[in-house]
Amino acid sequence: MTPLTDPQSLIAAMAGARVLCLGDLMLDRFVYGAVERISPEAPIPVLRVDRESLMPGAAGNVAANLVALGVDVRFVSVVGDDDAGRLLASLLGDTLGNEPALVVDPGRETTLKTRYIAAGQQLLRADRESADPIDDGIGTRVADAAEAMMEGCGAVVLSDYAKGLLTPAVLERVLAAAARAGLPVVVDPKGRDYSRYRGATVLTPNRRELAEASGLSTGTDAEVVAAAKGLLADAGIAAMVVTRSEQGLSVVFDGESDRGTVHFRAEAREVFDVSGAGDTVIATLASALAGSGGTLDEGRLASAARLANLAGGIVVGKAGTAVVHADELMTALHHQDWARGEAKVAGRGAARDRIAQWRNAGLTVGFTNGCFDLLHPGHISLIRQARAACDRLVVAINSDASVKRLKGESRPVQAESARAAVLASLEAVDLVTVFGEDTPLELIDVLRPDVLVKGADYTVETVVGSDLVQGYGGRVVLAELEPGFSTSATIARLQR
Repeated sequence: MTPLTDPQSLIAAMAGARVLCLGDLMLDRFVYGAVERISPEAPIPVLRVDRESLMPGAAGNVAANLVALGVDVRFVSVVGDDDAGRLLASLLGDTLGNEPALVVDPGRETTLKTRYIAAGQQLLRADRESADPIDDGIGTRVADAAEAMMEGCGAVVLSDYAKGLLTPAVLERVLAAAARAGLPVVVDPKGRDYSRYRGATVLTPNRRELAEASGLSTGTDAEVVAAAKGLLADAGIAAMVVTRSEQGLSVVFDGESDRGTVHFRAEAREVFDVSGAGDTVIATLASALAGSGGTLDEGRLASAARLANLAGGIVVGKAGTAVVHADELMTALHHQDWARGEAKVAGRGAARDRIAQWRNAGLTVGFTNGCFDLLHPGHISLIRQARAACDRLVVAINSDASVKRLKGESRPVQAESARAAVLASLEAVDLVTVFGEDTPLELIDVLRPDVLVKGADYTVETVVGSDLVQGYGGRVVLAELEPGFSTSATIARLQR
């Protein structure tokens, strides 16, 4: 992967990136206590209050997630001339480390959501809010502030909670300004008319919102893709990242083909509270896009979405409206890579089935083989060149018994399980399998790769399996060698 699409590089690049966050703002109030009896006045529980907490919600929670990922956030929204609005200004300033641009609308009530909680369960939520569209004068002040804050930003987030801030006039001005600045715009949309976001880069509806906006079922992968593509075509927007709760997350690009479509399965091990998970997803997505230039391509969006899916899986395991920190995301990525590495190691039958699935998806399959006893730069170069010649790469390694027959009783230095695990951890390797024969000819005949890769110390004629592969229309690639590296020489130096 290039630095622009490598997930670890995207996490590292988030630190110091700047994102403009514009959206509906609310104050989240949590009232915690214990229920020990039922009220004598009505069949309802009596909550004995122990403590309360207050935090910015909606777009404010998006901003908090951006900050947790190391992003420098510029924030614009509207509040009322009331205690909740003033409290939000103070809380946001503490969270952001800078002063948010909060336009005060004297005729508006600041949204306040109060949740009453006992034993980890919500008993009641009480809302105070005004969802009327802001007037033109307030809208002009909001758009002016947003444009002024775009300088130095790498991306823009529009967090639409349908509370009246993102009017057509505000959206038109902000999207036009972002286009002039060359900034990607990530939108958490609401309502049925996604054409109002025309000019945005990525939309992030959840499965229910996608179904409501499209009027179509969104239960399966194919249904999600069909619904998303229809809306993207109507709205003139390039891509959509659909959050699907327990089904994970899907990336869909516009157009008739499945170009760029990726489905990520849910990462949560235990779901404790889904509050604010969508805010975490959009914040992670925007941070990844902003972190190293903001350009959008299929690979980069897929990597950003992978991180967003991981972040969503982390945050639903936390109580209340929570955030995900960059170090948590990096740890989760490492755990996922380790798990993926284990899943990449397969026996001959499973490898054949996996390859059949890839072929059904129109992907080309490459194959290379060796002992790979002590992995060195020469091996890495060979694997990278092999992966560049195909869509999916299978690496076959000699079994321990096979290595002993070929190299002598002192080899291998590492057992086949260790060698397979190390190779499977490489991003360029898609599948690892072990063969016990002295040559991989029988395995090649079973797997029938499209591309056979060996080092340039061979000729095409001397590569095992070259006649077979070329006979059914495949090709042989000879990879350039990295001079000065060999396993035997490395072992000899270690034994001196």
